[in-house]
Formats: sequence, structure tokens, C-alpha cells
Amino acid sequence: MDNFTFYSPTLFAFGDGEEKNTGALVRRFGGTKVLMVYGGGSIKRNGAYDDAAASLREAGIPWVELGGVQPNPRSGKVYEGIDLCRREGVDFILAVGGGSAIDTAKAIGVGVPYDGDFWDFFSKKAAEKTLPVGVVLTLSATGSEASNASVITLEGENLKWGNIKSDVYRPIFSVMNPRYTCSLPAYQTSSGATDMLSHIMERYFTPTEHVDVTDRLCEGLMKTILTAAPKALETPNDYNARADLMWAGMLAHNNLCGVGRRQDWASHQMEHELSALYDCAHGAGLAVVTPAWMTYVMDRDIPRFAQFAVRVFGCEMDFRQPENTARAGVERLTAWLRSIGMPTTFAEIGAKAEDIPAMVAHRAKKPNGFPFGGLAPIHEDDMAAILRLAAG
Repeated sequence: MDNFTFYSPTLFAFGDGEEKNTGALVRRFGGTKVLMVYGGGSIKRNGAYDDAAASLREAGIPWVELGGVQPNPRSGKVYEGIDLCRREGVDFILAVGGGSAIDTAKAIGVGVPYDGDFWDFFSKKAAEKTLPVGVVLTLSATGSEASNASVITLEGENLKWGNIKSDVYRPIFSVMNPRYTCSLPAYQTSSGATDMLSHIMERYFTPTEHVDVTDRLCEGLMKTILTAAPKALETPNDYNARADLMWAGMLAHNNLCGVGRRQDWASHQMEHELSALYDCAHGAGLAVVTPAWMTYVMDRDIPRFAQFAVRVFGCEMDFRQPENTARAGVERLTAWLRSIGMPTTFAEIGAKAEDIPAMVAHRAKKPNGFPFGGLAPIHEDDMAAILRLAAG
């Protein structure tokens, strides 16, 4: 196990009814005027908007609003939010929604006290201070409610990049009521489950040895997601399944499972090119890319891929030819993704094989664009080969 530091300062208020404490939490952490950041109409249909507004009102905290955040959130909303905060004297940001609203709130938070362009924190420097950000979570997926990550698409150049990592991005509190997720469309539930599963897999497939504790944490969480997602799809109001998914999504990405081990993140890097170009759901893109990446790199560490197959999917171990077990794990994963309605080919997300060279070239625009990946270094030719596998 490698040396590590782990810092996770977020306060979690988890469970049915905890949203009533939102205003009190804002007040507790020093907020006197709030920017409420959210997406479309879902938070008004599921009650999250009314609940957050009522709680702020009860705490005597005024607020202004920034709605209309889109999936694969755009830089335009960030700039709009920064201007609004400065103009209105906002000192606290409350994201009500899923990862897109939270990532937008995080980017606004670091942009307000900064004299330059917030995009600097996504391209060349780490943020050192932010307005405090709180969360009322309505979607189990990205884990942004506890992570030090934010992903924004720079409009005009169509660059979908993550921030330079800094713990200032971690929300100061997250209110997590699983009931808000019961009304989600099945596709969003499945995309979210795929995203959180991928967050764990990006940490699980590591070249670091002697990481038994975090291996078992990863495996337990992955098995929980594999079980809970179909339950939530079959019975959308199953509170226990929704609660398992919501808490697993947070644990998948607050880095508890990733400490002391080199992480990979190649599938995420490649998927960002898919969703930047085609605006597909992040989880859907990961469902297409991840099995192809596994197939391409598994020869680097057959025992680990076989371990994944046996411990997570219950495959029988072939001791004479462990590569057969490793391949069986990829087949089981692909079958599970299909069973929850996820795409597994380019065609299903509207992607085209002829665009692969453009995606590789687009990736090369990123600072330190190649190689990437912690288990196996992915160069330009590797990325193109993996995407061709994904294209089918």
C-alpha cells in the first residue's frame, strides 16, 4: 500500500426528512445569502425545490436562483453564476440536484473569490479558496456530493475537463434523502448506477500490491450496486434500494476506496470525449467504453481481472487458464449493463467510428493529454484501438 493522506470534511445528513435541516445547516456554516443552483424541472416535480426553499425561509436566509443547468454542465452557467454571486453579495452556494448542479456550484464557488478566469482551475492551477458549497442531493450517480472533483465543458472549444484536484471543492454539507430519487426515469437510475460502479472500478484496477482492505471495500460496494440497481428499477419506490445506491454513490467517489493505491481513470478520460462530442449521458458513455478498455488492457494483470470476475460477479476460477475467468468477468459486466438498459455499443449512443481520430486529436488538446491511465498507459494508438472495440 502506498502512503496517503485522506481528508473528507463533508457533513452528511442522510435519510427521509433530513432536507428540513437544510436552512439550519447553511446558517451553521456561516451562510447569510444563498445562490441556489439547479437544473430543470425535476426538483420542482419531486419536491426538492419547495423543501429547500421552505427550509431556507424558516432559517431566515434570503436566496437568489440560477436554474437551467444542463447535463454535461457548461461553462456559460458558471460565468453567469459567478456574476450573480458578486452582484448579489452571495456568501454561500446551495446545489439542489445531481452531479451537474453540484459541479456547476463548485466551479462557481472557486470562481467568485478569484480575480482570473475560473477555467484556470480546470487547465493549469489548483484552487485555494471557495465560497462554501452545500448540497441537497436528488440523483445517485456522480458522488460529487462528497468528492474533490468537478467536471465542466468549456463552450466554444467543447472541452470537457475535470478540475485540477483540490479539497476546497468538497461540499461543506450534503443532505441526502433517498426518496428524491424514487421518481427518476429508469434510464437516469441506470446511468447513475453505471457511473458509481465505474468510479469504483477506476480505483480497483491498480498496479499497486497489498491493498486488501481497499480491495474488499471496492468489492462490497460493487456487489451492493449490482444488487440494488435492479431492485430500484423493478420497484422505483423501494426506499432501501434507493438508500443503498445513494450511500454507495458517495462512498464510490469520496476516495475512501482509492487511498494507498494507484488509480486508473482511463475509461473516464475517454468517455469525456464521447459525451463532449455527442452529449450522451456520462453513465451511458462509460457503459460503452469500460468493457472495451477491460478487454484491451487485461493482459497487463490477468490475476486482478480474474479476481474481479470471481469476487464481484461470482465467476468460477479457471486456474489453468485464468485469462478465461478474466474474460468471463467482462462478459458478465456487459450482460449486467444490458440488463439495466444501458448501451454497450457506439451505435446505441449515436457515436460513429469515423469520428474516432477526431476524438483522439481532441483529447490531445488537454494538458498532459497522453499518455493517461494508471494500470496501463494509454497512448494515441491505444485510445483509438479501444474506441474501435467499443464501436463494435
